[in-house]
Amino acid sequence: MLVPPPLSLYIHIPWCVQKCPYCDFNSHAQKGDIPQQAYVTALLEDLDTDIRQYGLASDSRALHSIFIGGGTPSLIAPEYIKQLLDGVRERIPFRDDIEITMEANPGTIEAARFEQYRVAGVTRISIGVQSFQQTKLERLGRIHGESEAVNAAKLAHEIGLNSFNLDLMHGLPGQSIDDALSDLKQAIELAPPHLSWYQLTIEPNTLFYSKPPTLPDDDDLWDIFEQGHQMLAEAGYQQYEISGYSKPDFQCQHNLNYWRFGDYLGIGCGAHGKLSFADGRIVRTTKVKHPRGYLNMLKPYLDSQTEVAPEERPFEFFMNRFRLLEACPRVEFAERTGLSERDIEDKLTWAKQKGYINETSKEWQITDKGRLFLNDLLEGFM
Repeated sequence: MLVPPPLSLYIHIPWCVQKCPYCDFNSHAQKGDIPQQAYVTALLEDLDTDIRQYGLASDSRALHSIFIGGGTPSLIAPEYIKQLLDGVRERIPFRDDIEITMEANPGTIEAARFEQYRVAGVTRISIGVQSFQQTKLERLGRIHGESEAVNAAKLAHEIGLNSFNLDLMHGLPGQSIDDALSDLKQAIELAPPHLSWYQLTIEPNTLFYSKPPTLPDDDDLWDIFEQGHQMLAEAGYQQYEISGYSKPDFQCQHNLNYWRFGDYLGIGCGAHGKLSFADGRIVRTTKVKHPRGYLNMLKPYLDSQTEVAPEERPFEFFMNRFRLLEACPRVEFAERTGLSERDIEDKLTWAKQKGYINETSKEWQITDKGRLFLNDLLEGFM
């Protein structure tokens, strides 16, 4: 029987000062003033619609976490973030230990607001540093400099947040191994509780895709990862997800809920959601992408809704679960997909024979070989 898992909320803020050439997220360069009050009103109406549509009015599913992403959410003034979070709390109960993350850029004006965001209810800030080297930041289209990134991290330490994250990329245009490791060393010296350290990938519908830059070769990328992983381990960071490293007990709870095939409402321009129901349905939703359409009250907020068919669920479950290094409790497969292990018995046998996973009576564990050949492993569950 399908057991509805923990419920999170994703809130999308679509505006940026300018569009970065590598970014394939639903973001839009700011033109004039952002309609902050109108957008917060629309977000709460969007949430009201979801609550009615999916029968979430009872107190049985308190929010496990909230993530405000973008775009650049820190372009929204703290008083509107407070209004938004207060409005969400009025509609859905919060767990006592709820994690509320907001993405922020380390620009001077935005960093000065960090304390006000904490007072508004934000418990964790994710700072988009990407690099500490000015030439790399300019190539990535970032509008901050090294000193602003450093100051933002120091400020995050000072204001009493539960946690904060530094977002750092490697494999950048023209980046040497020494450059990449220097960036990582500087990030580690700032002692964030959490580090997202990931390789730049060129995605369709980006400026980098139409005009590809010269990136480090595969040998250099491997050296960067291998040496960087060792640096992080020696500094006390534990890798718990493909690109997620944290000090003990500082994992991102919102992301963990994603990778554990949890549920999440998605509100805001282009936001995605996933909901499970006791009757066996799993529904994925997408909201209207463009701010102009989203703010047009004559249109619904929902752009699309699809049910995840039973035959698609094993792939979706393991695509998320095998991003994590932790073992996967076998009971979760049945609880979160509504299927039986008998439905995937041949696939599990194949994965074990390949050496991609180990199995005990209670859990599955992806092996080092399985992580190395993750795409092959996941294709086996399609």
